[in-house]
This record gives sequence, structure tokens and C-alpha cells, in this order.
Amino acid sequence: MKLNKRAFALATGILWAIAIFIATIYVMIKGGGNTLVLLQQFFWGYGISFGGAILGLIYGFVWGFIWGWIFSWLYNLIGKEKKEGQ
Repeated sequence: MKLNKRAFALATGILWAIAIFIATIYVMIKGGGNTLVLLQQFFWGYGISFGGAILGLIYGFVWGFIWGWIFSWLYNLIGKEKKEGQ
């Protein structure tokens, strides 16, 4: 079975975007969260704030989309499709 690259990449991008957004808002409300501060090394302008959550949402979607597309492309490249008679 082949994966639809665009659909898989879109789903992965949305998932990562929501995950980073919710994690940033949670840490912002709860306080602390030294682990999420490490995203500043990868996402220029990111911080633990509402603006950082929006920026993380955008970065998460873009990177999730790119890696989702790459994963589905490799999956389709490596995977073998069965013929009907087998």
C-alpha cells in the first residue's frame, strides 16, 4: 500500500504544530520548562510566551510537513506493493 505523500505530510505537520503549541501554552501557564527552551536553538525567535506558541505552531507545521513528506516518500520507495494474485 502506498502512502499519499501530501496527505501524510499534512497530517504530520498539523500534529506537530498542535503538539508544540499546546506544550508551550502548558509550560507558560505552569511555569518552568527548561526542556522547551531548547527549541530556541532550532526555531529562531521561539520563546515560552504566547507569541512563541504561535511561532512554534508555524515552525512545527513546516518541519512536520517536511519530515512527513520525506518519511512517506521513503516508505513508498522502500515498500513493495503486492500484486493482486499474490
